[in-house]
Amino acid sequence: MEPGRAACMLLLLLLLLPALAAAAPGEFDPYRVLGVGRSSSQADIKKAYKRLAREWHPDKNKDPGAEDKFIQISKAYEILSNEEKRANFDRYGDAGESQGFSQQQHRQFHRFHDGFYFDESFFHFPFNSERRDTSDEKYLLHFSHYINEIVPDSFKKPYLIKITSDWCFSCIHIEPVWKEVAQELEVLGAGIGVVHAGYERRLAHHLGAHSTPTLLGLINGKITFFHNAVVRENLRQFVENLLPGNLVEKITDKNYIRFLSDWRKDNKPHVLLFDHMPVVPLLYKLTAFAYRDYLSFGYVYVGLRGTEELSSQYNINVYTPTMMIFKEHIDRPADVVQAREMKKQLIDDFLSQNKFLMVARLTNQRLFQELCPVKKSHRQRKHCVVLFTGEGEKFAEAYEAFLTFAVANTKDTLKFVHIYSDRQPEFADALLMDDEKYRGRSAVVILERRNNAGKIAYKALEEAWQGSKEDNFILLDLLDQLRTDPGLLSSETIVSDLNDELAPIFLIRWFYSTLDYISDCWDSLFHSNWREMMPLLSLLFSALFILFGTVIVQAFSDSSDTRDSPPSGKEETATKTEKNDASFSKESNSRIPKKGFVEVTELTDINYTSNLVRLRPGHMNVVLILSNSTKTPLLQKFALEVYTFTGSSSLHFSFLSLDKHREWLEYLLEFAQDAAPIPNQYDKHFLERDYTGYVLALNGHKKYFCLFKPHRSGDEGGTLGSCEDYDALQHTEAKGKSSCSSESRSIKNKLHKLSFWMERLLEGSLQRFYIPSWPTLD
Repeated sequence: MEPGRAACMLLLLLLLLPALAAAAPGEFDPYRVLGVGRSSSQADIKKAYKRLAREWHPDKNKDPGAEDKFIQISKAYEILSNEEKRANFDRYGDAGESQGFSQQQHRQFHRFHDGFYFDESFFHFPFNSERRDTSDEKYLLHFSHYINEIVPDSFKKPYLIKITSDWCFSCIHIEPVWKEVAQELEVLGAGIGVVHAGYERRLAHHLGAHSTPTLLGLINGKITFFHNAVVRENLRQFVENLLPGNLVEKITDKNYIRFLSDWRKDNKPHVLLFDHMPVVPLLYKLTAFAYRDYLSFGYVYVGLRGTEELSSQYNINVYTPTMMIFKEHIDRPADVVQAREMKKQLIDDFLSQNKFLMVARLTNQRLFQELCPVKKSHRQRKHCVVLFTGEGEKFAEAYEAFLTFAVANTKDTLKFVHIYSDRQPEFADALLMDDEKYRGRSAVVILERRNNAGKIAYKALEEAWQGSKEDNFILLDLLDQLRTDPGLLSSETIVSDLNDELAPIFLIRWFYSTLDYISDCWDSLFHSNWREMMPLLSLLFSALFILFGTVIVQAFSDSSDTRDSPPSGKEETATKTEKNDASFSKESNSRIPKKGFVEVTELTDINYTSNLVRLRPGHMNVVLILSNSTKTPLLQKFALEVYTFTGSSSLHFSFLSLDKHREWLEYLLEFAQDAAPIPNQYDKHFLERDYTGYVLALNGHKKYFCLFKPHRSGDEGGTLGSCEDYDALQHTEAKGKSSCSSESRSIKNKLHKLSFWMERLLEGSLQRFYIPSWPTLD
């Protein structure tokens, strides 16, 4: 009885499944999403998709639901643009590859032949894109958003980014840990990002993520991959290791006076955090990174022996975290905040109000623009009182008097700053007119910036500033008059940008850049990440190739043999081609080639960096796309078309194998599509597309390219420069013995009118397609 009952239940289940599937109509209708009818042609569907994609693209439409709408539009077009999927949907209501059955599966299901086929939605698997965790939606990144916002923001805070995709079982496994860590780090001030590789393939490729899930960190525009086990402690430590090691200095009784006195050298207020934690909290490190351009940070572990004097000096409560800001006076803090639990918002409000010294020194143009902003209206006038002084004890008294005056007269509309005249001579001369009475002495100028071009209205005190009571009364009287009479600043001038006094010299910057690069290479080598190592390997092999090539050339070159040697076959061929080709005009002949042949080198991962990525400004590499089967005829025609342009030293000629580097080419061609490119990665004919005969002019320095698409063989004039003509030029000794097949003629006709395209390239009239960075040539 038991086997019979089981058989009956199984038969009942099989009979009910189709009914259940038919009774639950699909919620997703691609026709309704695109607004087309079921009888619409492919042209109508494509037109509707383009219109809706431009309207709802997340980079252009700021509506909160634009992203979901754009995903639905892309999915609808993916179904309706594929005839097989469209027919499947029309017959069975199948809304995509992850829902419903294929035609073959339906037939097999109804015939009960080869097994049982169940819809994924019947079991409610959690890894479908429409059912993924909604907590990731607010972190989703798009390519333009990443380039324009996330990368610049990474100079203020580090980012932890996850690359995920549908049908990724490992992504489900790490989801609970990721969710917990993301929430925790976001509260502390770190950035969180999620990239869906299925919808943002371009961004995932740009980040170098070739599998999912992938976790990486971004700081100062630099990407670092996470290689350890995905647990909370490892992720926290990974983000902490992204930060520079010298952000926060450990402070004790022995070094606190030196630390606080450094305000003269680095021109910054100094912040001390007193806490009973033995290690510096991550919140404090993230804060120090965000404000590192304005403040210097120190940490005092109050439970450590050797901090008693420091705690007593400033009357610290050892049981409550305390943050103090010190400016020009190190014996007392300029501001204090205490809280049992330091929150990010509390710290940000506290630090943003104390970013500058009472009388900050103008050391660069950025600081000048922040302290002395351009006036926005008559009610928002900002005036700067500038003390022009010098270094050393000679000027100390005048500076101290000016500092005392500034502390007593602090207002929102006034900023007191000072500047070293000998370090900013052009700025000082423009305002003091190199007056003899100010030479070797301090001077005070009241100024107002009128625009960002350097226009300034100002008034200088008639006498040098000595800090006397009389000087104080004169300055105070001028500031009182300035409230009611803005015309008091009667003089105007144009000043140049300030020198950056604190910028490291070139050798130091080069040294640190070299250390960073070596560290990155060592990390990549340690983790066997060969994709990241390709730029270094390419550079190494290029250097070895140039070195050994030079040695070989010098060893075997002989000037006398070179003069007496007959011309090579390539030179003889190119010379005959030049004489016989009817397409060479007088204007083309005026551009005299420097060589009797065309140098066309293959673009490979070995010479990719030198021939493109680091190509000199003004130089371009003209690259022909070919396959193994079309290599010979296309190279012959290519040499014929571009020969007259070899006289330009700024042009280089190469060819790229489509069989080896199709992915690189398709990535580049995505930038030559519309603003909302049509998704075609699911098209079954995608890998069969013929790109042979395409020509790209690549500008490595400015990161753009121009595109030549081959003409069809049936175009008017398509037989010009056919293979018979070229064979007659190349093989004069075998004239009449060989002929080109129709297939070879059709291949060569792809480059018809390439010479006219080259003319437009040199004129600069071709359309340019810009890219953010050159992809690696794997």
